[in-house]
Amino acid sequence: MKRRNFIRHAGYASLAFSGLQFMSCTGNSTPKKLPALSSFDSKFSNLTAPDLKGLFFKLSLAQWSLNKAIRGGEMDPLDFAEKARLMGFSGIEYVNHLYKSSYENADNQLQAIKGLGKELLTRSKDNGQENLIIMIDGEGDLASSDKNARKEGVEKHHKWVDLASFLGCHSIRINLFGDGSRESQIAGSIDSMSQLCDYAAPMNINIIVENHGGNSSDPDFVAEIIKGTQKANAGTLPDFGNFCLEREGGERWGTPCIKEYPDIYEGIQKMMPYAKGVSAKSYAFDAKGDETKIDYYKMLQVVKTANYTGHIGVEYEGEIDEVEGILATRDLLIKAGKG
Repeated sequence: MKRRNFIRHAGYASLAFSGLQFMSCTGNSTPKKLPALSSFDSKFSNLTAPDLKGLFFKLSLAQWSLNKAIRGGEMDPLDFAEKARLMGFSGIEYVNHLYKSSYENADNQLQAIKGLGKELLTRSKDNGQENLIIMIDGEGDLASSDKNARKEGVEKHHKWVDLASFLGCHSIRINLFGDGSRESQIAGSIDSMSQLCDYAAPMNINIIVENHGGNSSDPDFVAEIIKGTQKANAGTLPDFGNFCLEREGGERWGTPCIKEYPDIYEGIQKMMPYAKGVSAKSYAFDAKGDETKIDYYKMLQVVKTANYTGHIGVEYEGEIDEVEGILATRDLLIKAGKG
C-alpha cells in the first residue's frame, strides 16, 4: 500500500503500519478502535494555516527545530515532511545526522542512504513539501591544515551532494572547521569548497556555508572564502543567531560563549550578497511574541534590502516546547515580514 493511501487519524498523525486494523471482507467483524494520538502527535491537531499573503519571502522549516523530539524518540525523522505541512510550511531543510541510525551500521552505507532518499522523496511529495537543503555535520574538517584530511572530508560529502540532487534540493550546507592560523583555515576552506563546488555543479547543487561557530561565525572570514572559490555555486546560509566566535575551553559546542561577533545585523548584511538561503534562529519570546535576543524587524529589513526573495527557514533552538517555539518563530516572521 502506498503511503499516501494510509489511513490517517483525524487527518493529522500517520499511523504505524503495525497499528492499522482492517475490517474483514466477510462475516460481521467489528472494526477495532484506532489507537489514540500520542502526546507528541496531538500537538499538531487543530492547527490553522497561517496567512502568508504580502510576504517577500517563503517559509521553510529546519529539521534541527525538532531535534529534541527526534533524538528523544518522540518523533520519527521520516515524519518531518508531514509535520512541516501541518505547521503551515512549504519547504524543508534536512539534517543528515538525525537519520544516522538508518545508515551508520548498514553493510552498505551508500545503498542505505539511497533507500533513505527514496523514502524522503515519497514523503515530501505526499505532503507537498519542497526539499531545499541538507545540513551536513560530522563528515570531516574541511578547513584542516592536513591536505589528506581535507580530501577525505570532501569525499565524505559527495554522497550528500548526490542525495541532495536526488531529492531536488538546491544546496548542501557544510561546516568550515579546522586547525592552524586563520590564514591557513581560509586557504584550506577555499580548497575544499572549490573541490565540492566542482563536484556539485553538474547536478545544480550549491555548496553553502553557515555562520556556525568558530571562524565561520566571522562574516569577513566567510566572505573571503566565497570570493576565493570563484565558483557560481558557492554561497552562504546567513543564520540570525550563530555568531559565537569562541567558546570556553576552546570547545566547538556545549560550553558558554566567551567571544561573539559584535554586530549580528552587520554580520547578516555582509553575508547576504552570497546568500542562497536564510536561517531564522530563535531562542525565547516575550509577551508580545517578539524574540528576546534578536530584533526580527531589523533583521528582516536587512534581508529585504538585499533583494532576497527565497525561503527563510525557521530554526528554533530554545527551552520551551519545540512545536510551540516553531510556531512562535513562524508567526513572528509573518508579523515582522508584513510590518
